[in-house]
Amino acid sequence: MNRKTILITGATEGIGKLAATDLANQFRDASILIHGRNKEKLDTVSKQIQEKTGNGNIQAFLADFSSLEEVRKMSKEVLAAHDSLDILINNAGAGFAAPRLGKDGTETRFTVNYLAPFLLTRLLLPAIQKPVSSRIVNVASAGQSPIHFDDIMMDKNFDPVTAYGRSKLAIIMFTFDLAENLKTATANCLHPGTYLDTGMVREAGIHPLGTAQSGADALVYLAISPELKNISGKYFNVKTEARANAQAYDIEARRKLEKIGLQLTKL
Repeated sequence: MNRKTILITGATEGIGKLAATDLANQFRDASILIHGRNKEKLDTVSKQIQEKTGNGNIQAFLADFSSLEEVRKMSKEVLAAHDSLDILINNAGAGFAAPRLGKDGTETRFTVNYLAPFLLTRLLLPAIQKPVSSRIVNVASAGQSPIHFDDIMMDKNFDPVTAYGRSKLAIIMFTFDLAENLKTATANCLHPGTYLDTGMVREAGIHPLGTAQSGADALVYLAISPELKNISGKYFNVKTEARANAQAYDIEARRKLEKIGLQLTKL
């Protein structure tokens, strides 16, 4: 693991920052790639992780995930710097309090929580599939809402909580598809914990029920635990395998979503 390359999106605060710090501390010679959408914050966190862990291989990548063009640019930068990627943790997310529309003028939660990791992961697959046993970890949520394919951006009857739930079910469905098609990599997703003490939760005006560190521990568990070496296509409630919304197991629904994802990301 010490020479591995690990990319964590949304790593400038909350569980992403804590997971990046833990992994950098455990594997001092590993390359830890962190992503954020604020350059000043990204540079600060990069220095903090280096100073705290002694790992000098911290690299920062800037992108606003509500812009798919910025996701494409970031993927090119990652591939230019690294020809193989051992662990990808898609953690960046938009919560209830995020603006309705992002940089692309599309529904923020669906774009950031689903389309961005859908695009980034697919563009990085040449690097992800090089290692013998690479892992993809997608951060989902226990708050899942069935997707209505005739109004994917919720132009009618918009509700931020429902939009969030749909986007998180979408990333679970994508995870299951990945697991079926990848040969040298595993793909799993998780609910990291309910209302953890993070900026996203506090911005929504919700009183935290758990620590951010517990969520980070779950991320790290899925990313490196030997117990999950050959486990793929599963949804976890923190560290325990669980059952997702029924739509996640509907093959026809997953094909519809994949088609929409391919069209909207122009892949």
